[in-house]
Amino acid sequence: MDLVETTRARPAPADCAVVELRQYTLRPGMRDVLIELFDREFVEPQEAVGMSVLGQFRDLDDPERFVWLRGFPDMQARATALTAFYDGPVWAAHRDAARETMVDTDDVLLLRPAAPGAGLSPSRARPLHGAGALPQALVTATIHHLDDPAEDGFLAFHERVVEPALRAAGAPALATLVTEPAANTYPRLPVREGERVLVRLARFLDRAAYDRHRTALERSPAWRLAAMELEHALSRPPETLRLMPTARSAIR
Repeated sequence: MDLVETTRARPAPADCAVVELRQYTLRPGMRDVLIELFDREFVEPQEAVGMSVLGQFRDLDDPERFVWLRGFPDMQARATALTAFYDGPVWAAHRDAARETMVDTDDVLLLRPAAPGAGLSPSRARPLHGAGALPQALVTATIHHLDDPAEDGFLAFHERVVEPALRAAGAPALATLVTEPAANTYPRLPVREGERVLVRLARFLDRAAYDRHRTALERSPAWRLAAMELEHALSRPPETLRLMPTARSAIR
């Protein structure tokens, strides 16, 4: 089938002002079980109450990790939408099956766009129910851990030194996000408190494109300089998640 037959068009809203980066540790062998349940039952019902399911992924380096991104217009809308979903009939019907796959769901970073236009917008299209073909794309989420808020100098350094080197090596940013400092408006779902991060998302056509990017970085004098400065600017080494979109992920 072509793209028109396998996707449903939606209006394109503004970037989500609040984004959750959620990393779930699952029981051995249960990731595909959760993904099938999630893609079948949890995407449209969450969006129907006011949130945006931005992307769902398998972690390429950890077979027991499921990673996904969820967005909201603002923090108050987040509280309202999460209450509606988790107190609603869909979660009540499927929560036991979902929880049976899970070990830990508390690894959650609460984020916002680093600058206007640097965030994530809900996709205009997503594969319909029953889509089975897996995208070839690879998405990276690089988490930079900071001692101070990103706005206190690191963001400017990143835009001036790091971002140009990454773009030149074939990895323009899909989004650049920083810690949302507001208090968690839905305490039933914990988030990582006291974190100061900058998260850069990038998308590659496939694993070969990602490998070419890594080779280009190794050969880049600009990247070697950026990496040396990064080492001194971060509280610990950056963490890069290599993510493969699920069949119904909007980021693909």
